[in-house]
Amino acid sequence: MHPDLTIATDFPLQAWNTFGIAARAARYVRVTSVEVLRAALADPALAAMPRLLLGGGSNIVLTGDVKGVVLHMAIMGKQVLPDTVDGATIVRVGAGEAWHGLVEFTLQQGLGGLENLALIPGTVGASPIQNIGAYGVEVKDVLHNVTVFDSASGQLRTLDAAACRFGYRDSVFKQPLGAGLIVVEVQFALPLAWRPQLAYAELANAVRDAGLLEPSARQIADLVIAIRRRKLPDPAVIGNAGSFFKNPVVSGQRCAQLLAAHPALVHHPQADGTEKLAAGWLIDQCGWKGKAMGAAGVYAKQALVLVNHGGASGAEVVALARAIAADVWQRYGVQLETEPVFV
Repeated sequence: MHPDLTIATDFPLQAWNTFGIAARAARYVRVTSVEVLRAALADPALAAMPRLLLGGGSNIVLTGDVKGVVLHMAIMGKQVLPDTVDGATIVRVGAGEAWHGLVEFTLQQGLGGLENLALIPGTVGASPIQNIGAYGVEVKDVLHNVTVFDSASGQLRTLDAAACRFGYRDSVFKQPLGAGLIVVEVQFALPLAWRPQLAYAELANAVRDAGLLEPSARQIADLVIAIRRRKLPDPAVIGNAGSFFKNPVVSGQRCAQLLAAHPALVHHPQADGTEKLAAGWLIDQCGWKGKAMGAAGVYAKQALVLVNHGGASGAEVVALARAIAADVWQRYGVQLETEPVFV
């Protein structure tokens, strides 16, 4: 057994999921290195158990106790590499680092590229899995490669952006092809010739209102942080998993049909001719903003966010999500998909 491998039994998980749901893990391992990960996967007792990979716990809903082993990814480290690649500075980061901490680190180094993604909760290792995105930028736009531990072969592999098969809040890591791949390190390519990304109207308006003719990456990050704090609850204050539903994507024809019946429909044209609908608007129109079912509710300031008012169970969160999705389907004929993983 590796000297740093410590296996905890009946471990409480309430502090390790941002929804603040009380649940326990049959076994728990804090993974601080590839060697600890390798030892945990090779341990005969743990190998026979189902496993749950845990990062910042910001994208899961615990529906009950975890019967298997929780591998809590805590591989740390941030480094700006000395050599540039294709006009970009490469930043190497351990999977356990906090995402927003990385954004702040890059800004302190004078590097732009991650500022639109400021204040997103969670860890760096989870960012390519979910292909996190905000204000017109996604991780796929700045990712250089991902180092993974292949639990089938016991070897490390490096995947470039193409191999990650990124989609909207999707990647190979959420698909059968990526089963058994565990993210241990991520490298980001941040452009030397940085330019602000202001395609997202809300952010562009904030830049204009601030009177910033040539905004810096730091200034854009500060605006993004202010917008997010105004719209979204702090998980340290009220339990939540951020945006709970994906913005549904429909065909241009279907969007036109919806607009004919609902002229105020919020929609965003996509490059491929499809239309992305605002899930928060759909939910709000169905009257859910500020409503609750038991201790689980919809945030009063943003209908896209479900919250734990105190003591909510995973079952209550699931029931609320299903009720919301059923209402949106009944009124608009649009199917909502959840962002968090139900465990």
